[in-house]
Amino acid sequence: MSAQSSGRRAVPVARRRFLAGAVALGGLALGCEPSSNNGNPDSSPKPEPPDPESPDSESPFTLGVASGEPRPGGVVLWTRLAREPLDGGGMPRRDLEIEWEVAEDERFAKVIARGPGIATPLFAHSVHVAVNGLRPARWYWYRFRSGKHLSPVGRTRTAPAIGSSPDRFRFAFVSCQDYQAGLYTAYEHLAGEDVDLVVHLGDYIYEYGVRSGNPVRRHEGAEVTDLQGYRNRHALYRSDPHLQHAHAQFPWMVTWDDHEVANDYADAAAQEPKSPDSFLKRRSAAYRAYYEHMPLRRSSLPQGPDMRIYRRAQFGDLVHISMLDTRQYRSDQPCGGAIQPRCAEALSESQTMTGPAQERWLLQNLDRSPARWNIIGQQIMLAQFKAGNGAEALFNMDAWDGYAAARARLLAFMANRKPSNPVVITGDVHSSWVNDLETNFDDKTSSVVGTELVGPSISSELPPPFELAVEAARADNPHSKFFEGSSHGYVLCDVDRRRMRSDYRVVSDVTTPGAPVSTLASFEVADGRAGAHPG
Repeated sequence: MSAQSSGRRAVPVARRRFLAGAVALGGLALGCEPSSNNGNPDSSPKPEPPDPESPDSESPFTLGVASGEPRPGGVVLWTRLAREPLDGGGMPRRDLEIEWEVAEDERFAKVIARGPGIATPLFAHSVHVAVNGLRPARWYWYRFRSGKHLSPVGRTRTAPAIGSSPDRFRFAFVSCQDYQAGLYTAYEHLAGEDVDLVVHLGDYIYEYGVRSGNPVRRHEGAEVTDLQGYRNRHALYRSDPHLQHAHAQFPWMVTWDDHEVANDYADAAAQEPKSPDSFLKRRSAAYRAYYEHMPLRRSSLPQGPDMRIYRRAQFGDLVHISMLDTRQYRSDQPCGGAIQPRCAEALSESQTMTGPAQERWLLQNLDRSPARWNIIGQQIMLAQFKAGNGAEALFNMDAWDGYAAARARLLAFMANRKPSNPVVITGDVHSSWVNDLETNFDDKTSSVVGTELVGPSISSELPPPFELAVEAARADNPHSKFFEGSSHGYVLCDVDRRRMRSDYRVVSDVTTPGAPVSTLASFEVADGRAGAHPG
């Protein structure tokens, strides 16, 4: 999200693709070649770091551990070896052997799976282990070994069995964690919650350089644009102990928004005027670094500037999650990309948020899902929100308001095909919302076909003028049932066969360590009844 406007226009692009190599021994360790000068003006080679197996070596597990992509029989385990995480990693420029193990207890008295793996410098010594053969709906503990060093212990959970009917599923969703804007106190509290999964909806990092004024803490260096810069930026965010702890406590399912690459980008169109080829080089570096730092499966391995991250997850017949990518395939923002009156382009049938293939995939998922609750995880607010009325009403062209026909197709599908209990979860706007999803937002008699829950940011700010403008326009948007723009935190969702309850959990302050957490608001969606109500 940004308050800045964009003057870019759509640019046709012939995409370039290449297949990255992979190395696998019991697990998948993937990365990509750094630039010859590691992003520094001084291109002289650095001395070879000490061997990680030597007695004097320091632990390479500075970025912690993580797990993700739970299935009934397995999960993905992640770590990255980096003794100097903010300076390229500080590891020898050769493949390194690692070991991993999974146990049924946190003391590892009953190890039920173990194996070797390779961490290669081609992929920043990151490790992705796809573990299979586990039992459904179970907690497990895992760890890695490199030489004499053991990683921190992580905990993970498998999904319920296909065809099973779980009584309950709990998850939290988060987004927008600007390192400079605040502390990750929300993650400190999230790590103590009782959930089966954490869903991250994007803006995991911010690409900007050091912000002016008095930031709570500072980025290292200028805006990142190359592979080494994106790697170091991910490492800076990953160095936060509360974020590490939250990753170690639960499996995660992640997607990106714009700041993992560049503010408000759309496919190959950048906010700052650049050639498509130049921007795709930047996007390729950003996607590669993102993959290297996330617990993703090999199916998401980037191929140059392209990376398949939209996917689904099934949790018995209770919950189905469709995770979207609303950046890589979208049309450029219409009408100049600002918050402004709509032009004809914003209403065009050709204007797409997801691209045709992903749109078909989503509708097929919803049509075929056996789940009672169908969750759509995505980045940009789906519900209409206008400031004013008539031809001069203002809309956000970066949100679905700039892609009105694509939104109308999705909501019409919900009305006609009636997938069970569709609930959209959203990030991006650094504020908390609850919206009814209607087939026609301008018709007060229009039917409600779904619910949208927009979560607060972990730390990113909503500028006060935006908050005031939203409050002033609430009366013109009766489908918007709740809004609050100054708190930071996460949404805790408790799903059973009767209802889905969502607690908006917020911290009192993101500038002071140890701030307490409280529940800002609670809403429930009843089974078979679209729309949320205070709980």
